[in-house]
Amino acid sequence: MVALFPYVYRYLIVIDDIWDIKPWGILQCSLLENSLKSIIITTTRILDVAEQIGGCYKLKPLSHESSKKLFHGRIFGSEGKCPGQYFEVSEKILKKCGGVPLAIITTSSLLANKSGDIKEWNDVCGSIGFGLASNPSMDSMRKILLLSYYDLPSHLKACLLYLTIFPEDYKIEKERLILRWIAEDFVHCEDESQSLFELGESYFNELLNRSLIQVADKHYFNDNIIVSCRVHDMVLELICSLSREESFVTTVLGDSRQSMPSSGSTVRRLSLQNTTWPKLEMSKLRSVTIFSLTITNMMPSLSCCHLLRVLDLEDCNLKEHPSLRFVVNLFHLRYLSLAGTGYSGELPVEVVKLQFLETLRLRGTEIEELPSSIVGLTQLMFLSVGDRTSLPNGLRYLASLESLVVERLESACIAEELGHLTQLRTLGVKLTRDKEGGWDENMCTALVGSLGKLHKIQYLLVCSNYVALNLDGSVESLGNLSYLYIDTTTSLPTWIRPAILLHLSFLEIMVVQVRREDIQILGRLQALRYLYLRVSGDTQVLERFMGSPDSFPCAIKCRFYNLSMLPSTFPPGAMPRLEDFRFCIELEDFSRGEFTADDLALGHLPSLRNVEVGLCGEENVSQEVVAKVKEKLRHEADGHPNHPSLYVSAEILYQ
Repeated sequence: MVALFPYVYRYLIVIDDIWDIKPWGILQCSLLENSLKSIIITTTRILDVAEQIGGCYKLKPLSHESSKKLFHGRIFGSEGKCPGQYFEVSEKILKKCGGVPLAIITTSSLLANKSGDIKEWNDVCGSIGFGLASNPSMDSMRKILLLSYYDLPSHLKACLLYLTIFPEDYKIEKERLILRWIAEDFVHCEDESQSLFELGESYFNELLNRSLIQVADKHYFNDNIIVSCRVHDMVLELICSLSREESFVTTVLGDSRQSMPSSGSTVRRLSLQNTTWPKLEMSKLRSVTIFSLTITNMMPSLSCCHLLRVLDLEDCNLKEHPSLRFVVNLFHLRYLSLAGTGYSGELPVEVVKLQFLETLRLRGTEIEELPSSIVGLTQLMFLSVGDRTSLPNGLRYLASLESLVVERLESACIAEELGHLTQLRTLGVKLTRDKEGGWDENMCTALVGSLGKLHKIQYLLVCSNYVALNLDGSVESLGNLSYLYIDTTTSLPTWIRPAILLHLSFLEIMVVQVRREDIQILGRLQALRYLYLRVSGDTQVLERFMGSPDSFPCAIKCRFYNLSMLPSTFPPGAMPRLEDFRFCIELEDFSRGEFTADDLALGHLPSLRNVEVGLCGEENVSQEVVAKVKEKLRHEADGHPNHPSLYVSAEILYQ
């Protein structure tokens, strides 16, 4: 912030005691972009602080009309779709919410599951006090949030309270959270066709749908993939108080805001946040999580914690920590994370004693090699290791693995063993040279052979530090694959075919050479929604051709980098849902007359919202040609019914 806006002239203080402040984040960006003077919006719950700084602004409640739009939109899709019998009770509920966005969103999320029962609506209305209508106090807001909490089934209550382990405003990684729920036995699966992780993901989505958690980060290219979540301050305050009442989580903070247990109470789940190790009876501990860079230097041996299921040291500093040998005595351990710790010690050979271990996260450590005994962890379902760590032979015996991320795959032997892990849903591998700098030429063949045996795979990532791989081969088993990332291949693999990849919705790939039949093949992938196609090295001019009118039927985002092509490649009828389009133009083609301005037409792409164009070879053509191309693009964007945003720039090469 300081680097971007060094000259600050004015401060605007916003009081946000009970309002959801997310819309103000949007306002802040707008003000910073469009004002000649930088403005910083600060939120505080302490009125005295705001008034002392100056420029105090108290956020006003929503108007009644805006409240109705927000309320009915969440439940019915729009205000006009609200059935007549719900009008009266809706008005009563909105009056009680008093224009507070968080109250409206929370209440409507609760009622969205009860949209067919007017009696339940009246019950909810009767449960909300009238305090918010005249006095939007914390107590009244708490009542509304409590309604949503008590409406949860028991397993979701436990999952929600579990979020009190994480600090305020912390970005909680979705995968990490779900794996911890599984380790704590909050996720119970009765349907054998559904994995525990998939069921845990449905729990996560349910909390999201009820507005009890908020999206923090999404996938950089696919908005449908949620990476992390946050808990709103008011929801966190509520569940922290409930957690304390039930001794569900014990939080120890590094300031005066302690959440220490009362004398004689049992500590089951311990969260240490920027503090020293407390003096607690820890024999009944089931979970230990540390959010501190220095505390691990004083970490005692936890050998006495025989009931411990979760030990999460993620992102702590373990670079100087001599040994974690004590973990081999934690016989009930299900979840162990050293991710991001820089730990350089050894993983003890005796780790095989942890026969209940389900998750082992070691990415971001300096561990050089996993012990061969690790293949005896027959219950292990999730394993991730970083680029400093070599795997032992015998990986095939980890038959329960559902997710495997390996950033150092250096032999065909290991690649071949992957084919025995038939329960895999997620596989991420980075092919690398061995410690002596050698490259196993058979790795690609072995990897493709293994892929042909992984019938359950849904997410596949293949990396090589941009070394071009030959991934051609016979693969017929990827019918469940929905996400595919390949950083560099010599050409489009032969197994990327419509008849094989029936459910592929996301594809990101870099190729050395693109053929026009490759674009035609990609256009026939019926489920493809997101395509990110890059060409390695200099911009490639694709031989001119016309796609079919039914190509890319579901595509929402298509981005082509270092590949010269035109909108006219796709005739009317193609790409009917395309909203985000990125393509590259070779300007010399226009200078030579091979293409005309008509090839830049956008009107036949009815759903366009955003267009990005990379201009190649600008230095080799006249400014008149450049100006005409830009003018035509602007004309097309302005004349399109959706008026899509347009960004034109020099093409950026991706090596």
